[in-house]
Amino acid sequence: MRADRLLLILSLLQVHGRLSSRELSRRLEVSSRTVHRDMEALCSAGIPVYAERGASGGWTLSEGYRHRIAAVTTEEISSLLLLQSSNVVKDLGWSTQVQNAFLKLLSALPVSARKGAEYARARLHVDGAGWHFSPERVPYLSVVQEAAWEQRKLLISYRSWESDEDTERVVHPLGLVAKMSVWYMVAAIEDAEEEIRTFRISRLKKVDRLNESFVRSETFDLAAFWEQSTARFKSNLPRYPAKVRIASNHWRRFSQERYVVVHHQSSLVEGERIEAEVEFHTLESACEILLKYGRHAEAVAPEQLRDAVSEECRAAASLYGSIGK
Repeated sequence: MRADRLLLILSLLQVHGRLSSRELSRRLEVSSRTVHRDMEALCSAGIPVYAERGASGGWTLSEGYRHRIAAVTTEEISSLLLLQSSNVVKDLGWSTQVQNAFLKLLSALPVSARKGAEYARARLHVDGAGWHFSPERVPYLSVVQEAAWEQRKLLISYRSWESDEDTERVVHPLGLVAKMSVWYMVAAIEDAEEEIRTFRISRLKKVDRLNESFVRSETFDLAAFWEQSTARFKSNLPRYPAKVRIASNHWRRFSQERYVVVHHQSSLVEGERIEAEVEFHTLESACEILLKYGRHAEAVAPEQLRDAVSEECRAAASLYGSIGK
């Protein structure tokens, strides 16, 4: 939109002081003729913008002209740098908008404060992706986001992790939640609006935006719902208590396992091993985690876990029967 472009021109001139028509054309991705028309529009609106001739000339604003944002500190502006590297912003396709918003905020700062923000910008970069990060495919994210913004009903086909079949239903999208790099839709079920459920966006098999709208409850609090939903999910997770002995030089890694909760840790016991009372999710996950530590981990109790680990060890050993020879 032209109004957005005019505001962006003001921001660029306030940040850089002077820019040529060619540079503005490149930054705005428009023709030089369009830049000149925009400058005429700004002059007509009473903005003191003018052209300086010569090799180092260009468009500039009169000395002292500036829009200011009251009570915004350099530290607050600098903190917005984190948004530019956010996977959430990139998934939603808002990278350009965030960069433009940052530029406008930066241009509104006094010169001294702006220098502080630019100093931080030159020395801080956040890479939100992990080394082995494999992002989920979310082809329907933009459709769900638009429907949530416009309060439009959706016909979805969804497959939960516990089912091999797709389920089709009409939902009222109430909002989106990004947990790390995993996106969820929180939605009310049609004809059962008291039932609010969470759907993982990557498991949506089909999404059709309907022409019907819905009324979103003014009392619904997305953040509060997510917090309560997360607490319920955690409380319903299976628990498998056990006693283990872990080699001391592997203890730190073991204690940080995602599906291990350490309840009590003893001092070193025989062979420099740490004995601890822990909680796994299931017998299967306990067995899997212990086995990857090989001889550095021992299941002490319950007997069921010792038997399961022992059986897996014998099965693995049978594959390498010739090693003993």
